[in-house]
Amino acid sequence: MTAPKKLFVKTYGCQMNVYDSERMAEALGAEGYEETQDMAEADMILLNTCHIREKAAEKVYSDLGRLKPLHDAKPGLKIGVAGCVAQAEGAEIMARQPMVDLVVGPQTYHRLPQMLRAVERGETALDTDFPEEDKFLHLPKSRKPARGPSAFLTVQEGCDKFCAFCVVPYTRGAEVSRPAERLLREARDLAERGVREVTLLGQNVNAYHGEGPDGEWGLARLIREMAGIDGLERIRFTTSHPNDMDDDLVAAFADCPALMPYLHLPVQSGSDRVLKRMNRGHTAEGYLRLVERLRAARPDLAMSGDFIVGFPEETEADFQATLDLVAAVGYAAAYSFRYSPRPGTPAAERAQVDAAEADERLQRLQALLTAQQRAALDAMVGRETSVLFEKPGRMPGQLSGKSDYLQAVHADAPEALIGRIARVRVVAAAPNSLSAQVI
Repeated sequence: MTAPKKLFVKTYGCQMNVYDSERMAEALGAEGYEETQDMAEADMILLNTCHIREKAAEKVYSDLGRLKPLHDAKPGLKIGVAGCVAQAEGAEIMARQPMVDLVVGPQTYHRLPQMLRAVERGETALDTDFPEEDKFLHLPKSRKPARGPSAFLTVQEGCDKFCAFCVVPYTRGAEVSRPAERLLREARDLAERGVREVTLLGQNVNAYHGEGPDGEWGLARLIREMAGIDGLERIRFTTSHPNDMDDDLVAAFADCPALMPYLHLPVQSGSDRVLKRMNRGHTAEGYLRLVERLRAARPDLAMSGDFIVGFPEETEADFQATLDLVAAVGYAAAYSFRYSPRPGTPAAERAQVDAAEADERLQRLQALLTAQQRAALDAMVGRETSVLFEKPGRMPGQLSGKSDYLQAVHADAPEALIGRIARVRVVAAAPNSLSAQVI
């Protein structure tokens, strides 16, 4: 029997890329590849890239440069670049790094097997189209055995919002929602393979409007139907836009026990002037009223958000409005960044805030957010919560998992609890995690 070829996948960025990497590995599995965690033994290295963070393309080129000695020392090693940097850079990647064998965008990775065969024939393999066909229809129908009790499931891709700072509409395309029946089938398959928690993914996931057997479904309908799948006990979703948080989805937090009390709802700024310049389409007051409605539906709801500091022309008063909004909401977790221009986006052409001033503002914001996160963790001490144990902890006899509120939890527990949900009592809080005792 021929030994399987080895595939090493490096995933950058978001959870959708994690999901995409899994599906690409499955697609290449049909070509005789199996995954390895050892890059040195790989017959193919695939970089699944992200274009959101600062200098994303330069980081990919730097990684490719570090791969050159391995490529030179191992004849036949194939190197591919996938994802959003591949979509944005296209043929430029091959021009700058001739050792790259294939470049594939996030909407065409179902064509990887054909591209790989083209490479083996000595042909160039570049595909950054936005095809009309659904890539998910062309991927293997049966997923490989689950690696753990939680999994990601992409339900929606692309974005129609065109925020002034964002490249997603250009790299992922327009909003597209997958048909509900296919998603339910994939969720059932995951549950049968031991998955107990699924996180529904989309660049703008709450804009989901997939075809259902009785008409168009929104995200709330999809969640309620998934909640009925045997073995699937927890459902989450990310990332959401405030403008698409409809009444039915708000109500789902109250009437669907499987929907976890945690919501990532980016606001980006607390200043209406900046929000308008960002083309966000909502106001700070509208966001705060939405948070009120959500917490009325689920009083213990934990909120997280995204913030951009130093957006072009942001004033100190604008920044203070962001601090005021953060203080009003009280976040359990958050992601905050200094603005950095993305080529081709409207904001990149505007007058930029002084870097040192933006850095100073970011430090102040992060200090407030860190204090709120620590307060949220401290407030859990003495409380009971449920934990999905996912893997062994760092200490002997310890397991780690996630609470209902997506907090990291460590507890002394038998390995038999891995993949199961157990009630625990929180006994201590650290800066980024909780210690608990199994009840």
